[in-house]
Amino acid sequence: MLERLDYVKLSPTRILDAGSGPAPQSAPLAQRYPAAQLVALDVSLQMLRTIEPPRLLDRLRGRRRPWGVCADMARMPISSRSCSLVWSNMALHWSADPAAAIGEFNRVLEVEGLLMFSTLGPDTLKELRTAFSGFRDAPHVHSFIDMHDLGDMLVAAGFAAPVMDTETITLTYADFAGMTADLKSTGQTCALAGRSRGLFGPRRWKAVGESLARFAREGRVPATVEVVYGHAWKAAARKTPEGHAIVNLGSDSRLRN
Repeated sequence: MLERLDYVKLSPTRILDAGSGPAPQSAPLAQRYPAAQLVALDVSLQMLRTIEPPRLLDRLRGRRRPWGVCADMARMPISSRSCSLVWSNMALHWSADPAAAIGEFNRVLEVEGLLMFSTLGPDTLKELRTAFSGFRDAPHVHSFIDMHDLGDMLVAAGFAAPVMDTETITLTYADFAGMTADLKSTGQTCALAGRSRGLFGPRRWKAVGESLARFAREGRVPATVEVVYGHAWKAAARKTPEGHAIVNLGSDSRLRN
């Protein structure tokens, strides 16, 4: 995502890092846009407390620690049209209401402001999802949103000409235990409201592992990750909140009686 900013002409005054976690991109964003104020927003206060302050040399250069805001992306206490860039890296799939979050991204952006995000697509963990499919009690793996549906959400929220693309990465593990340990250690656990709350016994874990082993390649168990990238510019509003059309006559327009 940082590399994609090389192709964007932008001089933001305020950057919102939505779903920032510990804000690992704050330093490179501040380096790229030294005059911008950076706001890190995350639903986890614990994550915000782990944001590292700028180093001494960066502080001497005027770089400040990002402002931390603890809030849900779908209901942000941020003023409308107050941000030039909304940056959301690997966070949108954690939202219980992605469409509402995208609507909030549009609200807080100024006209011609830029949204840039990445999230996970529906092929993510497809092998593990299939392995768990034999247990009908409750979902065990998220079903992620297709990039075309995300594009529709962007247009519905008022963004102009969204650009979407995907990248597929395949990780491999020696066994099922290695995969689950990696997912757990990186925080990639099931957060679905309707997820199973009971414990999995050894017999059920064994059955999932055996089902997953069918996907093994050269003795290693794969885990597919589909990364979805998107960016879009906020267009000028075409309607008022009451639904009336907005007509911009411009300074050179002529009215006729």
